[in-house]
Amino acid sequence: MNDYPIVAGSALFTLVDPSQGHEVAYNRWYERDHFYAGCMIGPCLFAGKRWVATRAMKDLRFPEGDTPVASPHDRGSYLATYWVLEDKHKEHFDWAGNQVVDLYMNNRGFMERQHAHTVLLSSPEHAYRDDDPVPIELAFDHHYQGLAVVAVDPADGVSDEELGAHLDETALPALLANSPIASMVSWRYIQMGEGTEQAPMDLGMPPGPPERRLQMFFLEDNPEAVWDRFRTYAADLAAERKGVVSFAAPFLPTIVGTDTYTDQLW
Repeated sequence: MNDYPIVAGSALFTLVDPSQGHEVAYNRWYERDHFYAGCMIGPCLFAGKRWVATRAMKDLRFPEGDTPVASPHDRGSYLATYWVLEDKHKEHFDWAGNQVVDLYMNNRGFMERQHAHTVLLSSPEHAYRDDDPVPIELAFDHHYQGLAVVAVDPADGVSDEELGAHLDETALPALLANSPIASMVSWRYIQMGEGTEQAPMDLGMPPGPPERRLQMFFLEDNPEAVWDRFRTYAADLAAERKGVVSFAAPFLPTIVGTDTYTDQLW
């Protein structure tokens, strides 16, 4: 769906909690310094977006308990997502590894935070509702009203290829059709150490197995208004014995330049 040379080839996904009592300070540090100094000014990273899970959003997550993305399931209040140009992953993350160390050595880190799941992603696959959609490359700038993150694994005895075919031909078209869900991009994990080895902190839950898909859905309505669709999506995958949703979580876009939502995280 994107005929232009600006193509997302890999991504950074970082889900984090500020320490309680440090919500405003963390929000301001991340958006006014680290978002740019740690990511956006780096080579070949061309788009970024911050999202927030209020308590109301966390209460919609499923399944409950420990999950492979957040353990327990309601860990992670702020999500930052970034796109890196196709075939430029190493160039950016070679820079980023050194950059984050330099920032922390120069007192530009923030210690009152805990990572729930900070990972690198590659091999994007797309699904769109419309014939002439907003490309994934533009999604962070399109002012969507929400994001849904869904981790899907093949069911027992189901191959990666079989799950992929079922998603492409049946499950995703049913989820997107006649809905406020405009698009989806699905990613595969890059294993720990391939761009994250210099991180000066624990990064939370490790990358998942090669067959796990981490899907990001861009929403034209508040996540609460469409969340039953995602429950049906998960239930149908289970009923067809094709896939297992091991994590599903909605997020709102942060309101840049404000401290909105910092008092609604817990």
